[in-house]
This record gives sequence, structure tokens and C-alpha cells, in this order.
Amino acid sequence: MATNNDFGAFIEKVTISPTSTSSLPPSLQGLTFAIKDIFDVEGRVTGFGNPDWLRTHTAATSTAPVVSSLLEAGATALGITIMDEMAYSINGENAHYGTPRNPIAFDRVPGGSSSGSAVVVAARLVDFSIGTDTGGSVRVPASYCGIFGFRPSHGAVSTVGVTPMAQSFDTVGWFARDTATLKRVGCVLLQQDHLNPIEPSQLIIADDCFKLCSVPHDLLVQPLVGSVEKSFGGNTVVKEVNLGEYIEQNVPSLKHFMTSDDVTTQQELCIPSLMALSSSMRLLQRHEFKINHGAWISLVKPEFGPGISARIEEAIRTSEEKIDLCRSVKSELITALSTLLGEKGVLVIPTVPGPPPHLQANVAALESFRSRAFSLLSIAGVSGFCQVSIPLGLHENLPVSVSLVAKYGSDGFLLSLVDSLAAFI
Repeated sequence: MATNNDFGAFIEKVTISPTSTSSLPPSLQGLTFAIKDIFDVEGRVTGFGNPDWLRTHTAATSTAPVVSSLLEAGATALGITIMDEMAYSINGENAHYGTPRNPIAFDRVPGGSSSGSAVVVAARLVDFSIGTDTGGSVRVPASYCGIFGFRPSHGAVSTVGVTPMAQSFDTVGWFARDTATLKRVGCVLLQQDHLNPIEPSQLIIADDCFKLCSVPHDLLVQPLVGSVEKSFGGNTVVKEVNLGEYIEQNVPSLKHFMTSDDVTTQQELCIPSLMALSSSMRLLQRHEFKINHGAWISLVKPEFGPGISARIEEAIRTSEEKIDLCRSVKSELITALSTLLGEKGVLVIPTVPGPPPHLQANVAALESFRSRAFSLLSIAGVSGFCQVSIPLGLHENLPVSVSLVAKYGSDGFLLSLVDSLAAFI
């Protein structure tokens, strides 16, 4: 279990030494990392953030390929990290194992579901860590803990040996404090030997998305625009777009979700098309979660913490209505965003609507923030595009960030780009 000196982030400390089975040079030699409790490690029961899951499952007979590849590249694993129950939260609070302490803001949530993996990197306990991102579980804790977090294109990194949440969105992501490490890890996981810097053709700022954020627009956007100009000599086209309007016009299947409760009952500032996009994502997520875990939940009747319990009950009640429409939305969004970005365009959005919320905040009070968060997170979530969350220091003593989103399959390009920009941000 976690202890005070590890920020409550490890559920198990165990050293897994590098292996020597790879013919490739050990590109991660000397680096340490941590593993979210969702990845199989041979001889160990994968806990999935819940004691009843741990109790009713057997030890893994093999190690997840993503973990093996990091070990083969020379990295040393130092332990397994706490996660939100069944990966079903972006807060980072676990009623059973405790909440990892946010090293940047002690009275704020660390973000989830890859909470422990983000905390151990931010606390300098390891050099990097791995997590998963279905609806935001790498991007959110990266933002809240003031570190880099990378969600790859859907399917770009193997999810074999990873407990599924919702396969249409599940990805394996990673955290680091610096872009050099982020890129080195990416080269291994993406199986790319070398990534050369490539100038982006255009920087597209989703101006309407920044109106969802409590942090001043210029504080998030100007450092990024300035770093692009310094890195590439001002040749990149910088333009603003109303992303909500663009998506509404180019994703026709979204009209079936525009009248959902998530849109019509929202009283505060929102972008209706992105609210609808979030609704479609969460519906398909609930549907797939039910297929994956509904039988186990019915049989075992596990105990879940507050918030998680209600969310899982909702998933178990989900019908198949509109599921085909969810998949149509996904397909149409991929086409629409591919057209918008072109070959080497990059979309600029807030990672989340603001700084991390307070610990143990009232669920109802968080609903507006959560709704706006999923509006932003669903852009890459539904499209399957790659996204990197970039820390921008502190605003009013709390961590803030901005994100870059690139076209599906442009993971190497995005990693190289953020590495080029890092010196100037």
C-alpha cells in the first residue's frame, strides 16, 4: 500500500528490472517508470482500482506487451500505481485505496483515472509512467499535476494485456516531466526509431473552446503561438476557428444528440455540438463498459465509491438505442477534422476548463466543470486523433495547461513538434 513519502500514489512497490531480449539498443537505459494498475504483469493480479475485482480475479500469466517493450528498452519499473475504480472517473479519488496527493496543489484532486501514474512523475519519484486514456484519463491528470501527458492515436499502441474500459476509445498513454523523455518513450511505444522535427503547416486555435475555460485566453494561447514563431521562423499559418460551428456543420449525425439531456438542461456556457459529441461518446462508452463488465458486476455485486457507483449503475442500464449513431458520429468526425487540419495542421484547445477542483468537492457542484471538460476531451476521444497536454506553469498558484491535437497517425509528428516548442514555451 501507499505510504506518506510516495504521495500515496503506489499501490505496490516492486522493482521490475530491464530485460535483455530485444535486439535493439536500450534507448531507455537508466530511466525509471511506474505502471497503472490496469496493465497485466506476470504473476500479479491486476487490480483495476477495486478490491472486489482484485479478490475475484487470478494472477496474469503474461506481461502486457507495452510493459515488456519498455523493460526491453532498458527502463526499470519501480511499482504499480493507484487508479480510479474501473477507470471510471477523471477526478483521481479512490474510496478504497486512498487518493494520490497532487504534488503541485495539495488541496486539489490529482485527476484520473491514471491518478497515481501522474503523481509519481510530478513528484519526481520516477522519470516517466504509463496510464490509459479512454475519456481523458491521461490528459486530465497531466494537466492537474503540471506535467506532459500524451494520448496516442487510437490503436497506435497495443492494448493487449490491458483491462478494457471501452474499446472504441481505450488508448495507452504516458507521462513525463520533459519533452525529451516524452519523445524517447514515444519512440519505443510507437516503434519508431527516430523522429525528425517537422514544421506544422497551420496552427488552428479553437477560439470558442477557450471560452469554456476559466483561465485567461492569452495566458494559454500566446506562449504557444510565440514558441511556434521562434521555432519555425514565423512560417506557420496561425488562424482561429469556431470549432463548435464547424463540427455542427460537418458531423450531421450529431443532430440526433443535440436534444439530449446533457445539452438541453445545460444552463451555463456551453458549445451545443461539443456537448452532443460528449453525449455520444459517453453513451458508446457506457454500452461497451456494460458488455465488458456487466456480467461480473451482476454476479459479484462489488462495492463502489461515491460517484463511481452511480456512473456504473447508469452504464448497466444502458440500452442499444443510438449506438449505431454513435459510430456514425465517430466516422464523420474523423473526416471533418482530417479536412480541417490537413496534412500537418495542429488544433489548439484547452486540455480542461480550468485548474484542478478541490478534493472531495460536491458532485453536483462539479457537474458544470465535468460537462465542459468532456466537451473538450471528446474531440480527440471520439476522433481517435493524438493529443498532448502541455504544462504552462501556474496561474493563481494552480497548474494550467494547453493541448495540441494532430491528425490520426501523426503521433511522431506531434511528439517532435512539442519537443521543438518546449525550449520556447
